[in-house]
Amino acid sequence: MARRKTEVFGLSFMDCICCGFGATILIFVILNSGASKRADKQLSPLRAETDRLEQQVLEGQANLVELRNTFEQVRQQNATAQGLSTRLIDVVKQSQEELATYERETIAQREHLNKLQADLRSLDEGAKRLSGGIKSREVPGDKVRSFVGNGDRQYLTGLKVGGKRILFLVDGSASMLADTIVNAVRRRLLPAADRVRADKWRKAVKAVDWLTTQIPRDSQFQIYVFNTTARPLLPGTDGAWLAAKDGTSLGQAVANLRGTAPEGGTSLEAAFAAAAAMRPPPDNIIVLTDGLPTQGMTPPRGRIVSGGDRLKLFDRAMRALPRGVPVNILLFPMEGDPMAAPAFWKLAIVTRGSFLTPSKDWP
Repeated sequence: MARRKTEVFGLSFMDCICCGFGATILIFVILNSGASKRADKQLSPLRAETDRLEQQVLEGQANLVELRNTFEQVRQQNATAQGLSTRLIDVVKQSQEELATYERETIAQREHLNKLQADLRSLDEGAKRLSGGIKSREVPGDKVRSFVGNGDRQYLTGLKVGGKRILFLVDGSASMLADTIVNAVRRRLLPAADRVRADKWRKAVKAVDWLTTQIPRDSQFQIYVFNTTARPLLPGTDGAWLAAKDGTSLGQAVANLRGTAPEGGTSLEAAFAAAAAMRPPPDNIIVLTDGLPTQGMTPPRGRIVSGGDRLKLFDRAMRALPRGVPVNILLFPMEGDPMAAPAFWKLAIVTRGSFLTPSKDWP
C-alpha cells in the first residue's frame, strides 16, 4: 500500500492566514477613518490661509497693472517735460547769442554814435543861430486837436507837418520797448498790458499825439503802425485817406495807437510798400522809429541779423519808397545800432525831408 503525501499547508492554516489578513485590513480601515477626520481638521485653517493668500495675489496683480499704467503716464509726462525744457534751453541759448553779438558790436560802435550825436547838436545850434530868433506863429483855432504838455515844451526845428496828404509810419516792433537791447529782450515776453506802459513806447505815442495837433485842417491823413507788417490804426481804412477836419477819426487813431503793444521784428520795407500803395500818393511822410530794420518782406533765414545785413535791408526798403515824397524822420536811438542815425539822416537829405532826435522831455 502506497504512502500518502504529506501537505505542509493544510486547510486550517489557510483559514488562519485569511482571518489575520482580514483583521489587519479592518484595523487599517478603522485607523484610517479617524486619521482622515484629524487631517481635515488640521488642513482646514491651512486651506483658509491658502485662499486668503490667493486673494492677495489677485489683488496684487491688479495693483501691479494699475502701477504699470501710472508709470507709463509718468514716463510720457517726463518725456513731454524734457521736450519743453530742451526748447526753453534753445531759446535761452539763442537769446544769449544775440546779446553776445550786440554787446561785441556795441563797444566798438558807441564812440561813433557819440560823435554823431555831437555833430547833430552842432547842427541844431547852427540852425538856431541861422533862425535869428524868429518866432513861429500859430493861427488860433487852426488846430484840429489840442495837446497839453508838462513844463516848457521843446518845439522841433525843421519839421513841418504840412501837405495835402500826410502819412505817419510808426514803428511798433519789440525794440520800441526800451533803449537798451537787454531790456527790450526782457520786456518783449511781458503781457500786452505791461508792454503798452513801456516808457519808450509812451514817448513815441506822445510824439504822434503832438504831431497830429499840427496837421492842417484842410488836409488828409493816415496813420500806419508797422513791425513785420504794416496796418492802419483804424480798421477798414487800408489804403484810404481820412479827412483831418474830422477830429473824431484822428482822435480814435491816436487812441488805438496808445492801446497797441509793441511786438515782433522791424520791416521798413513793409512800411514803405504800404506808403507806395496809397492812392493818390502821400506828399509828406513822417516816420517814427528807433533803428534799422531787422527783416524785409519775409523773416530772416538765420537767428542773428548783423549790422551789415540791416543796412542791406534798409537799402532794399529805400527801393520800395514812393519817389518825390519828402520823408521826415523822428529817431528814438537804440543801443547797439550806431549806423541807424547816418542812414536815416541820408534818407532825409535825399528826399528833402528832415531828421530829428527828440530830447527825453519832449513833447
